[in-house]
Amino acid sequence: MSRGTWRGLAAAVGAGGIVLATLSAPAAGAGNDTNDVEAIIDGMTLEEKVGQMFVPYMYGSTIDEADPRNVPAAGVPSIGAMIDEFHPGGIIYFGWSNNLRSPEQVAQLSNDIQARALSGGGGVPMTTSIDQEEGVVVRLPQPSAQLPGAMALGATRDAGHARDAGRITAEKLASVGVNQDYSPIVDVNSNALNPVIGVRAFGGDTGLVADLGVAQLRGFQDDGGISASVKHFPGHGDTAVDSHYGVPLIDKSEAEFRAEDLPPFQAAIDAGADSIMTAHIVVPALDPSGRPATFSRPILTELLREEMGFDGVVVTDSLSMQGAREEFGDDRVPVEAILAGADQMLMPPNLRVAYDGVIAAVADGEITVERIDDSVRRILEMKEKRGVLDDPLVDLTAVPDVLATPEHDATATEIADDSITLLSNDGGLLPLGDGADVFLTGWGGSARLDTMADELTVHGADVTVQPAADPTAAQVEAAVAASAGHDVVVVLTQSAGFAPSAAQQALVTGLAGTDVPVVQVAVRNPYDVASTAETAAAIAAYGYADVSLEATARVLMGQVNPVGRLPVAIPDGADTLFPLGYGLHYPVTPEPPVFVDRVGRGQDTYEIPEVQGVDYLVRDRVVAPGTHRSNRDVTITAVAQEGYELADGAATTWESDFTAGRPSR
Repeated sequence: MSRGTWRGLAAAVGAGGIVLATLSAPAAGAGNDTNDVEAIIDGMTLEEKVGQMFVPYMYGSTIDEADPRNVPAAGVPSIGAMIDEFHPGGIIYFGWSNNLRSPEQVAQLSNDIQARALSGGGGVPMTTSIDQEEGVVVRLPQPSAQLPGAMALGATRDAGHARDAGRITAEKLASVGVNQDYSPIVDVNSNALNPVIGVRAFGGDTGLVADLGVAQLRGFQDDGGISASVKHFPGHGDTAVDSHYGVPLIDKSEAEFRAEDLPPFQAAIDAGADSIMTAHIVVPALDPSGRPATFSRPILTELLREEMGFDGVVVTDSLSMQGAREEFGDDRVPVEAILAGADQMLMPPNLRVAYDGVIAAVADGEITVERIDDSVRRILEMKEKRGVLDDPLVDLTAVPDVLATPEHDATATEIADDSITLLSNDGGLLPLGDGADVFLTGWGGSARLDTMADELTVHGADVTVQPAADPTAAQVEAAVAASAGHDVVVVLTQSAGFAPSAAQQALVTGLAGTDVPVVQVAVRNPYDVASTAETAAAIAAYGYADVSLEATARVLMGQVNPVGRLPVAIPDGADTLFPLGYGLHYPVTPEPPVFVDRVGRGQDTYEIPEVQGVDYLVRDRVVAPGTHRSNRDVTITAVAQEGYELADGAATTWESDFTAGRPSR
């Protein structure tokens, strides 16, 4: 589509003349015309090209809403004025910047942004981007379906779930005009003390992370039709410092880094990742200069581009983070990132300063126009691949139906049910029986505790709720006193790092010291259980979205037999409290097979039921669920699958009594 046609289209949209639907995902590579991209580049000024390399944040829920906070951020009052002034290649949405008030508002803002970009001096549609990781990092406002996050997916060990999660997220985002998601995270969370990644990662096993990362990538791009940005290269999983506030240093050998951290990125590259996000981390084994990866030519160009073969868009992590600003001034930060090999500069703290810094570097000959063209070409090719250049607008009337898709909610529930991990269950405390008197307390506030209480009640529990998110000593004492007389206490803990707060630990200690059995539910990082008092039972939920809290309640009540397995190991000092892959199940009761006596030799049948955790044997061989023929009597034996046990007193053997007869004719 020509730039003139874009501008005419934008004028019609701005006048309320048309609204285009872009809800069907374009095939990967569809419409990719290198000549069109080259023609666009040839027609751009240097200022427009440099603008393409920036993805700023801006305050405002509408295109021309003036917000005084935009002046220090970009030197202009509104999103529209920023587009007119800088011709940016993209923008990133946040709730705190007032961009995400409702799905309908986001869709309107996205259309208005594209209309302004098309009609302005740049004339090129923009990437509208977001950090929608799901789980504990959710940007898009409700009523969009809530999905469990990466570590919950890791606990399911199910690539199909990961792909579905990517697809559903992409469908939601595409419906409101978001065409790039800064996800999935393929960092290997090998350091339990990591303060910033944690449950945002699929787990601590390199192969698991690679498999699920590729599956989710395909869900975003191949199924959902938006660009994914794999992060945080070369791997942020083994850090003990949050790069938002400092510069993490990963002190491991090159061999270790290549074996543990790089394979998920290589797998994503091989699967066709559109974009890779850099990390503001120092890895001396990969670049002994001490530069963070975002500013390291050995890491971004020599390793990522030349050795690993990535030819897509390299986007920096936020340039407003402290990890990006310790060594260079705000005018030099984007220059150093470009020289290292980055294409898109995400969230500079002052767009004017950063933009002018790049323009000056080109004028001084430090950065060549050819180098700028290389980045702009990659950015435009990514937009072309995902249909952004051809069709950047969305159908505003379709938004409610997409976000209310029943399949989205049903799939989210299935993923959550499969993720919950039972870590301990002394004396078979769980599942709770019908009519159980439950005292529910701990982290989460009234809203989250009420969500869990409602689901417990649906399945037969009598629940008393007493919030105690970060309790004082007096509140701990009150909660302990209030727990008396109940059948069981369920206490929620939450931490972004290795251990919950001292106040939360005191609450668990106090409750565990009573005669009432306690179930601890770690609703974020599973590591909580290593630093709290031992309880009768413990569960890892990996997130506190409603869908995960409700799944936890179903597990507590036995409506769901837990199948989640730890995607990380939980250390206890130098020892391991729970190993990678650990997870308990409730005892299972086999259902009886069904025998059907039919006339004629070889016509008799037996039907094997499908029961979680149970295999059925005929003549010492496992027989698949379904209907089978037999020409003689059979004995069927039920045995527990690995990791399961049969319920006490359960029947395990059944024999047929087929009537002998002549063959049917």
